[in-house]
Amino acid sequence: MRIIARRTLKEFWERHPDCEQQLKSWFHEANKSKWKNPNEIKIEYPSASILENNRIVFNIKGNHYRLIVKISFDYQMIWIRFVGTHAQYDKIDAAKI
Repeated sequence: MRIIARRTLKEFWERHPDCEQQLKSWFHEANKSKWKNPNEIKIEYPSASILENNRIVFNIKGNHYRLIVKISFDYQMIWIRFVGTHAQYDKIDAAKI
């Protein structure tokens, strides 16, 4: 899958270096994946939350951080919509961001 934009992740782990390895791992795993539907993501990431409009919430570093992406399974693309702390996540509407 093609991921847009890695820079968002990099900027976040530069501010929160304790999650750098987890975000890099997620990026590399997602980049090589060829997910066809949300169920395939749940197999690989059982704690991921599936939202409306092909949005997925991933728990990063034991749920200290959250990553929200929007996926086009047809075009094999992932857009990073949000990466933040659990407290920041609680202040947003994950289905609309």
